Amino acid sequence: MLYEIGSSWSAAKQKRISLIGMSGVGKTFIATQLRNSQNWFHYSVDYRIGTKYLGEEILDYFKKEAMRNATLKKHLMDDSIYISSNISFSNLSPLSSYLGKPGNTNLGGIPFTEYLKRQKNHFKAEIEASKDTSIFSQKAAEMYGYNHFISDTSGSLCEVVEPENPDDPVLKSLSKSTLIVWIKGSPDQTEELYKRFVKAPKPMYYKESFLRRKWTEFCDIHNITEDSVDPDTFMSFGFKALIQHRIPIYERIARNWGVTIDAETLSKMKCEEDFIEIIKSAIGN
Repeated sequence: MLYEIGSSWSAAKQKRISLIGMSGVGKTFIATQLRNSQNWFHYSVDYRIGTKYLGEEILDYFKKEAMRNATLKKHLMDDSIYISSNISFSNLSPLSSYLGKPGNTNLGGIPFTEYLKRQKNHFKAEIEASKDTSIFSQKAAEMYGYNHFISDTSGSLCEVVEPENPDDPVLKSLSKSTLIVWIKGSPDQTEELYKRFVKAPKPMYYKESFLRRKWTEFCDIHNITEDSVDPDTFMSFGFKALIQHRIPIYERIARNWGVTIDAETLSKMKCEEDFIEIIKSAIGN
């Protein structure tokens, strides 16, 4: 690890970490709090994906949607209007809209083959954006003059790495430039994440083998064809299985590459100094 004992972390003039964990567990909330202290550079992997690596695909998607409307099509064709993605750290809707949900197009879904194509694009983008953490950890200090650096990784990081492989390119890059910190949610919090998701299902990234298995299982259970699938119902079905699938992978990442902190412990954090002490204790443990 970048900091092998707690005292080396505490004494470091430049503290650099990568927060990993399920979407909704608190990564962005913590990173935003630290950024607001003015001492920490906040790097968002999802933002990097949506701007650097999938920015053109997202714009093309919006333009195709606009071309369905006769008025917008006319203005786009004669350059009277332009379309831009206003993605931000706190609003990743353009990326989510691009990923979409598979199922009945009349219910807002997209064909499964198209969904798979966009998932593959996201897979490649997430790998590159995660490895860019190293570049931005250097820029934070050398270009912008920040003392400390925090990377807010994507909730699907565990789907693009092999925790048991000591030469995994993503984890190797992250561990050389940052301390990997898994935010472990409690069973109650995991259940709350699921309930929140069911109320407002959102697009997600799945490893293709897992996705195909769950897609086939869902269609068989409900005895329906692919084009009859309700997108939101499938996403809720998939998310519950996804939680159970991802937690063991994150456990292995933390065991082999970093440290673990409980989300409940982090929820008591009131200032930057509290966070530094929490990480110090995690390293010691």
